[in-house]
Amino acid sequence: MILDPAQVLVFMAAGIALNLTPGADMMFCLGQGLKSGARTGFAASLGIATGSAVHTLAAGLGLAALLAANPVAFEALKWAGVVYLVWLAVQAFRRPLELDLPDGVKRAGPWQAWRDGTLVNLLNPKVIVFILAFLPQFVDPARGSSLAQFLLLGLIFNITGTVVNGAVGIGAGSVRNLLRANASLARGLGYLSGTVFLVLALRLAFDRR
Repeated sequence: MILDPAQVLVFMAAGIALNLTPGADMMFCLGQGLKSGARTGFAASLGIATGSAVHTLAAGLGLAALLAANPVAFEALKWAGVVYLVWLAVQAFRRPLELDLPDGVKRAGPWQAWRDGTLVNLLNPKVIVFILAFLPQFVDPARGSSLAQFLLLGLIFNITGTVVNGAVGIGAGSVRNLLRANASLARGLGYLSGTVFLVLALRLAFDRR
């Protein structure tokens, strides 16, 4: 089997925790759901997933070429990922969650929401940086094609993200009201995100592969 089942479970748990933390993609889906209804909110989540899939494919192709050209590059990528994950953790602990809707969210139909969601994700440089920091630590060249593993992990991460963002888009009003009415829940999601980032950074730093 190209992926270690135990590793996949850890990856899925981490991915779900990360996707539950409000960010730009979630806020876009929330805004579309509030302004244009559940169908449009869900279509926005599919747009986010489309952009993420493009990012994952591009990153996977680049990573496979990098590893094939120079095995030492894997170590460089690993420590770059550790630094980036620690930085994300610090930001998650320091900054309160921003629940305001992003600027420019307009009433739209499902097709436009999908298109705009794709663009929102594609034009966010933080997405590609995160994918490069997060996914490689679960790739083991000894188990076969690094590209195939990367794409499979990207698919899993994309599915969990679509489930979360789709649920937010469909239940937009209730999600927004819940987070606004319960400050401790909002803070808890931020602390959960920071903790997950730190655990992943430590795991990556001590990985002996």
